[in-house]
Amino acid sequence: MAASDTQSARVIAFLRQSKLRVLFLSVVLVIPCLWHRHIEAGDLASHAYNSWLAQLIEKGQAPGLYLAKQWKNVLFDVALLRVANLVGLAAAQKIVVSACVLIFLWGVFAFVAAVTERPPWFFTPCIAMLAYGYSFSMGFMNYYLSLGLACFGLAILWRARRIDWIAAVPFALLSMLAHPIGSLWLVGTVAYTKIRAKLPGWWKLALPLAAASGFAAGCWYTSHRASLLADWDRGPFYLYNGADQLGLFGTRYFWLAGAAFFFGLVCAGTDLYLRRKENEGWRRFQLPFELYVVTFCATAVLPENLRPSLQSGWIGLLGSRLTTISAIFGLCVLGGLKPRKWHLAGFGVCAVVFFAFLYQDTGWVNQMEANAEKLVAALPPGTRVIVTIRAPADSRISFISHAGERACIGHCFSYANYEPASGEFRVRVRKGSPVVTSSTDDAEDMASGEYEVDETDLPLKQIYQCDEKDLTRLCIRDLEAGETNGRIGYKPGTR
Repeated sequence: MAASDTQSARVIAFLRQSKLRVLFLSVVLVIPCLWHRHIEAGDLASHAYNSWLAQLIEKGQAPGLYLAKQWKNVLFDVALLRVANLVGLAAAQKIVVSACVLIFLWGVFAFVAAVTERPPWFFTPCIAMLAYGYSFSMGFMNYYLSLGLACFGLAILWRARRIDWIAAVPFALLSMLAHPIGSLWLVGTVAYTKIRAKLPGWWKLALPLAAASGFAAGCWYTSHRASLLADWDRGPFYLYNGADQLGLFGTRYFWLAGAAFFFGLVCAGTDLYLRRKENEGWRRFQLPFELYVVTFCATAVLPENLRPSLQSGWIGLLGSRLTTISAIFGLCVLGGLKPRKWHLAGFGVCAVVFFAFLYQDTGWVNQMEANAEKLVAALPPGTRVIVTIRAPADSRISFISHAGERACIGHCFSYANYEPASGEFRVRVRKGSPVVTSSTDDAEDMASGEYEVDETDLPLKQIYQCDEKDLTRLCIRDLEAGETNGRIGYKPGTR
């Protein structure tokens, strides 16, 4: 085996040839991580707040909290804490999140290039939009990082030689440390493609049918298992086709997502028509399209939210986040098209509009967080706060309340912080901690404004939206025993 045949050699040759282009795109595509004072990405603010708690735990200043050792859902948090110990939390978020964006961006790029056997330069606007799509904007950072690392592993293993399998191991292990879904996707995709390659003729159809049947069986089992709490509440399944990753802060994003999806269909249809006389032209699309369909079936039948037991936390928004994988396979299909300048122009326009929208809406959330910081700046150290902030009624990014939690760093404790009680993250809580509730149900009720305040919770304050015309305007008040914590405050989408 010649050294030039390895994937590593191909990567080195690519970087030598395109290093300036790669550097330029890398700089441009981290700009959304830098254009506001804070990176507004939903649950990211909660990760930052819990990193601050981890610092307090290491100093012995967070009674009732401790750090657990675990092998999953932890890579981003460990990286954020380690960098924060060196440069502070504010700078650490910029550095670590920017690194995650680049890992995801170039991971997807590398995977599409491996599948199509050419760099997908004309589709970089699509990859850029996906990099800041729903999974990123909701702040699923461990999951997001896991997919980026898995993409690198898949790029290595797509046409792997023996030495390439060794090179893929670190990516598989790091993907597992970040989130199990990424590593399962990596292993499942490799197994699928290797088994499929060994099946003759029409027997290849047995594989997608078996996969779809397996997902359907899992759906049936989950819905009929009384001990499993699950729901499928996410709207019509056909809307979750990968383009939904562009649906973020309001209705205008969904129109943009529809336009991008329709333009992709036009690109594919035009290419197939122009190549209609090529007998084998359709084969380049067959495997990535098959994988896209299998993933679409998974997102259609798997539950949106799942709670394995009453003692554990929810595995939330499962189907919605899995469409990131659908979108990646969709890009593999588009990458097989013959590159045309109008492809780049059309998706480039979509990307410009998308990032213009994103700048406006993340700026809105940034202003709200700045207002929260003003409210908590004068609070006595150790004050317990419950944040009941809701996104606008048409927004799909529902975790903006965590921006209020991040404002507490260095000033107060978010008593409704869901991470420690869930048992899914490094920061854990013992019953009776004055820092955070130990009940996942109570944390949910507090965040939704449906919690009846107990005498033992006091003193306790609430941060809430107090102006129907300006949802960034916040107020703070003292809570009393026996009252429902969300009885005061404007609630978008309710009357």
